[in-house]
Amino acid sequence: MRLPLIRPLLLALTLSLGTTAAMTSHAQTSPAYAIPSDGTLLNVSAQAEASRVPDIATISAGVVTQAVDGNTAMRQNSEQMAKVVAAIKADLSRAARELGIKDVQTSGISLNPQYRYAENEAPKITGYQANNTVSVKVRDIAKLGKVLDALAGVGANQINGPSFEIDNPEPVYDEARLAALKKAQGRAETYAKSLGLKVRRIVSISEGNGGFRPVPMMAMAKMEARDASGAPPVSPGETTVSVNLDVVFELGK
Repeated sequence: MRLPLIRPLLLALTLSLGTTAAMTSHAQTSPAYAIPSDGTLLNVSAQAEASRVPDIATISAGVVTQAVDGNTAMRQNSEQMAKVVAAIKADLSRAARELGIKDVQTSGISLNPQYRYAENEAPKITGYQANNTVSVKVRDIAKLGKVLDALAGVGANQINGPSFEIDNPEPVYDEARLAALKKAQGRAETYAKSLGLKVRRIVSISEGNGGFRPVPMMAMAKMEARDASGAPPVSPGETTVSVNLDVVFELGK
């Protein structure tokens, strides 16, 4: 009895689905940009760099201890490591105001067996080595040498680094972006002029993967020399960031 009502509903649903499919198909095949009949598209790639003296240094400081056997070694090392790490944090807390230390973070803890190797014999465990490493971020690079001395003074016997970076790199990237865009525009003008055309406008800009790299300054004459306070000298050099752009131009008369 209800079939006459169902059929119009099915017909309306079918028409609706058909219209939606047609619209979707049309949207997928529509071009992102319509090229004018008298226009030419030119794709130009450009890369530029900008440099700054870094204002952050990160160093890795570790404490390595050894003990003879298994469970005892783990317990003793854990206790000793806890004391050493506490001493480091306490000392660095006092030094933070003077040395510009802002961030101290544990970066690794390990316990590994130590082996003795002999010819025609299986390796034998002779002890265990515990390693606790912290990452220290220094925001006053001029005092980095004193930080290194402070870390050694509280028992750190494994120090690596430093690595340098820019605290706020975005303005430096912006400088590189503007330089890359200017370079791309110059190249587009060269191509257009050689073809007897003009650059009408920029159609699109895409930024590829850039990066940063340290640019070392000239090494000091005597790296083994220390300053008046006895701290090792540190030269931060410069950090360079790079930006890659792909720019599409429209050329025409």
